[in-house]
Amino acid sequence: MVAMSKRIKSFRVLFADPAKSFFCGGDVVSGRVEVEVNEATRVSAVRLLALGRAKVEYAKGKQRCRQEAEYLRHEELLRLESQPTDSDGSVLLRPGNKYEYSFGFELPQNGQLVSSYKGKFGYVHYCVKAVMERPQQPALECKKAFEVEEPLDVNTPDLLSPTGGMKEKKVTCMFIPDGQVSLNAKIDRSGFCEGEDICINAKFENCSRIVVPKAAIIAKHIYQANGRTKVFRQKLSSVRGNHIISGMCDAWQGKTIRVPKIKPSMLSCNIIRVEYALMIYVHIPGSEKLILELPLVIGTAGLGSRSNSVSSQEGSVSNASQSWVSLRVPSDPPSYCDITRDCRLDQPLTPLLDDCDGEDSPIFMTAPAFQFPPPPAYAETEEEHGAHPRMLPVC
Repeated sequence: MVAMSKRIKSFRVLFADPAKSFFCGGDVVSGRVEVEVNEATRVSAVRLLALGRAKVEYAKGKQRCRQEAEYLRHEELLRLESQPTDSDGSVLLRPGNKYEYSFGFELPQNGQLVSSYKGKFGYVHYCVKAVMERPQQPALECKKAFEVEEPLDVNTPDLLSPTGGMKEKKVTCMFIPDGQVSLNAKIDRSGFCEGEDICINAKFENCSRIVVPKAAIIAKHIYQANGRTKVFRQKLSSVRGNHIISGMCDAWQGKTIRVPKIKPSMLSCNIIRVEYALMIYVHIPGSEKLILELPLVIGTAGLGSRSNSVSSQEGSVSNASQSWVSLRVPSDPPSYCDITRDCRLDQPLTPLLDDCDGEDSPIFMTAPAFQFPPPPAYAETEEEHGAHPRMLPVC
């Protein structure tokens, strides 16, 4: 926001590269301060102040918890290169001209800054503020915010190692033992980037009432102020498995959940932390969930060779598919055949369990309207050794 006066036509901060969306530690933040006036105005000085700070504020009962931490402070006095100055250093600005004060400063190196953040009870904010000082008049200010994203590499030995755990729970009904539920889960690593799939291997054993296994990516926003800690949890994405009846087991072999578009983990701020976890849990009707949390670290996309290797593999698969398609010789379209099989009998008739987990999960699934598949566009052939090709209808 700019505090303007009748004498000042425009007063703003512009960055050298408007298309640059964020800065990292060690980058140079450069630009200019533009000034236009409606009438002759004497300016004593134009100062630049770059600030970066974290702030936490929330209410704990009647107490107001508040704390701040500073991560960037840079000050400099800006000068006009082609404009003469008086003996006191002031400059006379005249209408009809556009005056530009250039600036540039280097951000602290990696590890000294904290990524920009805006949450429910706090934020990390960076801005450049220009202050115009005038003789016998109040100073004018204008601000321009910028984003900082500190790189976080997840291709480290600790984050590339498998992690897992086991949990079990004795279920009771009206203080009467009702059996036991257990889960054992494992993931191949704990470091991921946005858009990657987390493969879950898990085993569930149920010796109690009917249960449903689930998994979710959880974000934990931790705020610290005045010696107190406030935690805000948020479910980002989730998957669920089939219900497990009493006395049965179920296993997940490579069940995947995708990392959504989220901010990287923030672990270096003194008063705000953003942590992620994969929560694997069993929903037990009438009882508390059995929960196993595996910590996750979400890094900045594009770091390391993992993303490149994944994209190269996808490209090779795509090229192979295209080459295979190009080798197929289309045949004459087949004749329509009578479809007598009623595929509606293949739909599951087993009732689904009511979730009670904030999701809409009816007791019974409504079978969708069935539509017979269209006939194939072309026939498929199967080669037999020592015989002519045999036509196989696709119904």
